[in-house]
Amino acid sequence: MKTGARRIMLVGLCSAMVAGAVISCSTDKSADNPTSTTDKVMDSAITGQLDSIIDAAVNSTGIPGAMVGIWGPDGNYVKVAGVADTATKAPMETDFYHRIGSVTKTFTVTALLQLVDEGKIGLDDPISQYVDGVMEGDAISLRHLAGMRSGLVDYTTSEQFVMEYLSDPRRTFTPEELVGYVKDLPLQLRPGTTVDYSNTNTILLGMVIEKVSGSKLSDVIDTKITTPLGMEHTSFPTTNAFPTPHAQGYTNQTLDESVTAATDWNPSWGGAAGAMISSLDDMRIWVPALAKGDLLTDDTQKQRLQTVNLNEGDDSSGYGLGLFNSGGWIGHNGSLPGYKTVSVYLPEKDTTLVVFINTDIDGETDLTSALMVPITKLISPDNVYG
Repeated sequence: MKTGARRIMLVGLCSAMVAGAVISCSTDKSADNPTSTTDKVMDSAITGQLDSIIDAAVNSTGIPGAMVGIWGPDGNYVKVAGVADTATKAPMETDFYHRIGSVTKTFTVTALLQLVDEGKIGLDDPISQYVDGVMEGDAISLRHLAGMRSGLVDYTTSEQFVMEYLSDPRRTFTPEELVGYVKDLPLQLRPGTTVDYSNTNTILLGMVIEKVSGSKLSDVIDTKITTPLGMEHTSFPTTNAFPTPHAQGYTNQTLDESVTAATDWNPSWGGAAGAMISSLDDMRIWVPALAKGDLLTDDTQKQRLQTVNLNEGDDSSGYGLGLFNSGGWIGHNGSLPGYKTVSVYLPEKDTTLVVFINTDIDGETDLTSALMVPITKLISPDNVYG
């Protein structure tokens, strides 16, 4: 990265990536059946293997606790393992609230695309039309921002931001402050040329939504997304408030890199890119609705699912508009101090998979290698995540 020696982990797909061709992901949109509703219990032979995978991940890595939900025509499976609190040894529970990090981007971009469907904005409008002072804002479209192809520097790579946040992780940041850390820095690439994951993109989209709608982003998401879908345990906090019950979340993203609980740290620094809270049950509702486009027109959803390859010559993964496709699984992942999440849906099997863990200490790929890869190798061998 061009700025900062450290980076706060508010990520989905965060490594530098090279774009290849555009590929499309297709789903069967069904407003009459937005989620998998079967109550069938998964085969015991499969659940036994899933239990072993999850227990092994908790027992052999630094993951304190995990929550896993799988729902589909082959049956449902919900499992918790490990502890919610390393001091008290209180166990993880299936009804815990969880900080979902960059999965927030799927909500923010959905709210943006709803404004497109309402004719209030256009995806190819320049960001300069809505927000002043963005570097080369006339050349960066809302589509570029939603698809992580703007070239804007990620504010989480700013050394000044990292120091100010870690010096007081309970402080409140405004979107304008976050963008301000990198607004004068040159673009890292030409807009529209390749995927380069930057949280600055989604912060700007949140600002657009608020300007055009005249409402707070949290209210827009509540009114137009979570309430219509019946997601009663999903919220967009603007303070460090965290509904109970929840697990303690452990991080070493501290000034001295010591391990601490980040449970009550203020997620406002993530804002439109990573502040939200949800639950397993609500993610079960959200991810199929996201992948099928239940809240969007068919044309807008078709554009959303057009993904740019994350690695040159590799059609197995790509980033669309506020979501990704990894091995056929559509959704998003997220990480912020103390918590990691993956929430994805596989159209070919009408199956939803959600994984929560209460640590980010072991780096960006542990959740994937320890849980997502072995789980998907088992339940969808032709569609392995990651």
